[in-house]
Amino acid sequence: MAVLAVQHIRRMRGGAQGQLMLGSDGNLWVVKFQNNPQHVRVLANEMLATRLAAAAGLTVPQTAVVEVSRWLIENTPELEVDLGRRRERFRAGLQFGARYLGGLMPGQVVDYLPEEQFLQTRNLEEFCGILALDKWTGNVNGRQAVFTRKARERRYRCCFIDQGYCFHAGEWRFEDVPLRGVYPRNLVYREVSGWESFEPWLTRLETMDAGVVWGAAAEIPPEWCGGDLGDLERLVETLLKRRGRIREWIEVFGRTERVPFPKWVGMGRRILQ
Repeated sequence: MAVLAVQHIRRMRGGAQGQLMLGSDGNLWVVKFQNNPQHVRVLANEMLATRLAAAAGLTVPQTAVVEVSRWLIENTPELEVDLGRRRERFRAGLQFGARYLGGLMPGQVVDYLPEEQFLQTRNLEEFCGILALDKWTGNVNGRQAVFTRKARERRYRCCFIDQGYCFHAGEWRFEDVPLRGVYPRNLVYREVSGWESFEPWLTRLETMDAGVVWGAAAEIPPEWCGGDLGDLERLVETLLKRRGRIREWIEVFGRTERVPFPKWVGMGRRILQ
């Protein structure tokens, strides 16, 4: 069942021009619309990849289908998309929603931390798990994360957001480029000493039941698929076949000139583009 959007709060940053909206369930949702500037399929990518990450035990936002009514759009001047030379109203209907993290208090949600605070992040080791997911799903964007904490907490927890460019955004194909789908700061990988550093998430992804993957895909509204559900079926079939090659793509990344795993004995370096 979809969550009904009842109020627009503000525009969010980012290429998809997401909007912060209050849902009928009393929660705040970051909503990406079907006619966003990137592609309608980024909504499907967000839903599928985030659900797979959650199934593997990674920290990601709760997701939902959010229904935005025509009345709300027509009566909210801010609900329009900037297409460069022109602007148009967002399209009513079923949109992708990610639960907004941390509330509205300043400092509770940030997208950057100084190194000292960053290294104290509660779940820093999960960057290895999300790397495995990004390589599996062929994420062609840099890995995005935000850091949240509750009132009176000193240490932050990272949450992995923005899966829209998994499966090569709207193209639904896989282009396995070593330096794509990785976090820009090398320090998240510097303690990696071997395959054990990627557990338990790597094994969970490699052995994920096909029913879990098909079940996540089944929750995607047909209108997010660009008009052909057959394309979604083929995407899932390809994704399932790729599970056995995740380690290969991680190793290729490890051998790039970036040298992300300096403590991994035996991870010889060779220059890759």
